[in-house]
Amino acid sequence: MGVYGLTCLLLLCVVEVFSKPTYKNERVHLDPELSRDPHEDNQSYRYDHEAFLGKEEATTFDQLTPEESKERLGKIVDRIDGDKDGYVTTDELKSWINRVQKRYIYENVAKVWTDYDLNKDNKISWDEYKKATYGYYLANPEEFQDATDQFSFKKMLPRDERRFKTADLDGDMAASQEEFTAFLHPEEFDHMKDIVVLETLEDIDTNGDGHVDEDEYIADMFAHEVEGPEPDWVKTEREQFADFRDTNKDGKMDKEEIRHWILPQDYDHAQAEARHLVYESDLNKDQLLTKEEVLENWNMFVGSQATNYGEDLTKNHDEL
Repeated sequence: MGVYGLTCLLLLCVVEVFSKPTYKNERVHLDPELSRDPHEDNQSYRYDHEAFLGKEEATTFDQLTPEESKERLGKIVDRIDGDKDGYVTTDELKSWINRVQKRYIYENVAKVWTDYDLNKDNKISWDEYKKATYGYYLANPEEFQDATDQFSFKKMLPRDERRFKTADLDGDMAASQEEFTAFLHPEEFDHMKDIVVLETLEDIDTNGDGHVDEDEYIADMFAHEVEGPEPDWVKTEREQFADFRDTNKDGKMDKEEIRHWILPQDYDHAQAEARHLVYESDLNKDQLLTKEEVLENWNMFVGSQATNYGEDLTKNHDEL
């Protein structure tokens, strides 16, 4: 069985077998990388470096000399300039920052790619994915007579196919790496958000009325298996449902209310950071960056041993 299908089934088993009175299911999707205060590191460029490079790569640049850092930055600028017109726009910079912050998911897809690309044509067709993930089940249905396992497979197969078709933007039923990444990590892609909402509704809406009421909302995150009062956090969640989740106060959540809950419209950190980098580096104020302008302000984009040493000299060391 493939990684994605197996993971889903394992999650179902974990919830069923190991649910405790304090079990809480987290469904809200947040951006962990760029969600902190960009000014919390005082006058350092650490936030800018991590936004532009990612945390791990920013640490790597810290070990370089200024000359090496500038040389690598120049190559990055060439990659950011997607249309090769010699300028980096705010949108190009935002796209780069978003991709950097999602690097971990692309690495995850790269690790499992060969498990699904069975004919090695650098695409994964629906048939290839279905064979890799559900092939044994489809070939040996008699071994899956247990109601739970059978239900899980029957439920997940059409659900995966629906998600695959949504991720398959060109409609050829063969996913490129970008399309397959959207399939495996739909919460990270705007065109997949409706599927994330729909799958969440299907998971929680136990009475099948197309909405999530308060009891369904609580049951998704809390399994009351022993007698006694509800934990305080459950009471708080009930209050959250009434005060913030059910925005139209009809006693249940519809798809839009579910969307606001699990995909909150947070501050666009990537957009703000892209605008900040352009504003600080745009010498002629044409709202475009040339490679020369980026390299002129290189220490805002990337680090090196020298810049970090300079920052250390200016930091407050009262804690020592």
